Amino acid sequence: MTAVHPLLALLIGLGLTGVLVLLLRWTYGRGRSLVARRPRAGNPDEYGLLVSVASPTDPDDALRMSALLTAEGVRHTLVETSAGPRLMVWPDDSAKARQALDRR
Repeated sequence: MTAVHPLLALLIGLGLTGVLVLLLRWTYGRGRSLVARRPRAGNPDEYGLLVSVASPTDPDDALRMSALLTAEGVRHTLVETSAGPRLMVWPDDSAKARQALDRR
């Protein structure tokens, strides 16, 4: 085997280190953290396709409404908005959800 010239070995090492630094900056330097940030409460109209069908007054009321919608087979989610808690459903299920909640 032949020996590598020390200057060439240094240049190869520095080059590989530079490539590694560039790859790591590209991977982790997008301005987003890998640690999930604390969720922020948005306005009721900031939840994409979901529509608000009820605004529970307290946590027990929210759980009762949620159980009622689950029993009716309506897909829903309970979110804390800047205007208070809201039960959100998909637009196709909103009429069924409102009927179920009106019957209670």
